[in-house]
Amino acid sequence: MTALSRRQLLVGGSALLVLAGCGGPSIPTPTASPTGSIRAQLDEALRTISGGSDAFGVAIHDLRSGADYGFNAGYASQSASIAKPMIVLMAQVEARASGGGLSPEQVEEATKAITQSDNDSADALWEDGGRSNAYTELARGLAMPDTHHDPARDFWSWTWTTPADQVLLLTRLTEGSPAITRQEGAFVWDLMGKVEDSQAWGVGAPRSSTVIAHLKNGWVQFESTDGLWAVNSIGQVTGDGRDYRIAIMTRTADFDTGRETCSTVGRWVFDILGSGEIEPA
Repeated sequence: MTALSRRQLLVGGSALLVLAGCGGPSIPTPTASPTGSIRAQLDEALRTISGGSDAFGVAIHDLRSGADYGFNAGYASQSASIAKPMIVLMAQVEARASGGGLSPEQVEEATKAITQSDNDSADALWEDGGRSNAYTELARGLAMPDTHHDPARDFWSWTWTTPADQVLLLTRLTEGSPAITRQEGAFVWDLMGKVEDSQAWGVGAPRSSTVIAHLKNGWVQFESTDGLWAVNSIGQVTGDGRDYRIAIMTRTADFDTGRETCSTVGRWVFDILGSGEIEPA
């Protein structure tokens, strides 16, 4: 199957966002509220939502208890647009190495890349930041062991990562890392808190007047004979007694299904964590 162009994916994704609001796919959910420990409740809900697919992974860090939870958290897949926070970091690191900061034009590109998921802006920053090798080098510096570029392609959407690594990225953005400055992480984090409403599905599904979500979503069709889609969502949810980082990665038959799967996970995790903290393993 011929891969869709980046512009086709962006335009197609916008159209699909409209379709998803008109009924949309039916995602399996537990018939009754899960019971038991918080970990057991998460296991039950995610096992049902995944429908038995091994191309589905979730990682969570509960900031209240400090505990981590994973449901196939090592699942590796294409990043799609969840690579954009890393791309903005790459451009900042390169600018710092050159003795300065982002130009006004680059700040505008970074803003569009994160808040609107603009692909042209991400393309420009990818070039400025050093492209594939710089992406993998930054991942190593951020101690994200399973995040890297695809050796066969020099294109940010086809980089690879895991839910576990993406939760690590969220931690680096908010808590710091030797690879980036506090200001660089804070710049990206601030943009993730300003994502447009049309992009605020998945992790952002519980977002409301009392719940804040810093997030980034991404989707791309696989360049393969099965034509499946990688649909991913990462971020932090804070409010109404919750405070957690989460990464959701899926591979589904179409964008609608992936988007609704991520949003279903986002809502169920929010509900479950409202009844208690994730217990230490």
